Amino acid sequence: MEPNIRLKLGARIKALRKKRGYTQEKLSELADIDYKYLQRIEGKNPPALKVDTIDKFAKALKVKPYQLL
Repeated sequence: MEPNIRLKLGARIKALRKKRGYTQEKLSELADIDYKYLQRIEGKNPPALKVDTIDKFAKALKVKPYQLL
């Protein structure tokens, strides 16, 4: 994944998280993702995400995976 794409994905996850009224802690719990990992995803230098991780976020945020991309 290209860094620009990673930033956009992190921003999209953050926007949907806030729209749902979730804290980072709540979303990490719902998606079964480590809280610190979520902080990195929403941060300035996000890691590349696996398809399975994107799917976990999509389910927790009640959207289709493609809507995160």
